[in-house]
Amino acid sequence: MPKIISANLNGIRSAHKKGFFNWMATQTADFICVQELKAQLPDMTEEFLAPGGYHGHFHYAEKKGYSGTGIYSRVKPDAVRTGFGSPEFDAEGRYVRCDFGNLTVISVYCPSGSSSPERQEAKFRFMELFLPHLLELKAEGREVVICGDWNIAHQEIDLKNYKGNKKNSGFLPEERAWLTRVFDEVGLVDVHRGIDKRPEQYTWWSNRGQAYAKNVGWRIDYHVATPGIAAQARTVAVYKDERFSDHAPLIIDYTV
Repeated sequence: MPKIISANLNGIRSAHKKGFFNWMATQTADFICVQELKAQLPDMTEEFLAPGGYHGHFHYAEKKGYSGTGIYSRVKPDAVRTGFGSPEFDAEGRYVRCDFGNLTVISVYCPSGSSSPERQEAKFRFMELFLPHLLELKAEGREVVICGDWNIAHQEIDLKNYKGNKKNSGFLPEERAWLTRVFDEVGLVDVHRGIDKRPEQYTWWSNRGQAYAKNVGWRIDYHVATPGIAAQARTVAVYKDERFSDHAPLIIDYTV
């Protein structure tokens, strides 16, 4: 029963200090997709590169202390690809793909637009480029699971204060419509929502105020998958017993 975890670490060194790798060792997961490494190769210790015998593959940002993605796997992948063909966003370390037989696992970190209008424009450029890539992925005919921080809450159920965020990055109408296209036009599946339709299943909380304590959060971390493997998903959990980051790990068990 393959178990896949997605976790935005908000800094791999910070998450390590908070016990992420100790927790990871207890999970017996087949694949762990991580985002926001905020590290480059010289910063990566042996524990970061190959914890507990896992194979690690990473896409580092050119800018120090910024972005970055990775995949840990129990078995060695048949093929690895970093970047999806965009010079602008590949320089930011936002995408790593590993192939295992007929299964493709991808870790992605979509841009946030909350820091400035310029970053929101960059986010829109990413969306424009990433949708055709998703269509190409789907056309390969493989089973694909894309894990990561998509930085978009899709529906009103996916964030606490939806009324006050309709003009804010992460819940803009254009962003939500784009994610609908990913599901309806590309034909990929929001695996979490297919299993658990309850409200308040958030994966990120602002560090401001008492957002985490009051569960004033957003669901912006996803497993987005092709229909075949999505239909095999059996259980989903957002792990909140410990805090390794401002995000919580999203854990989904799939059958084969």
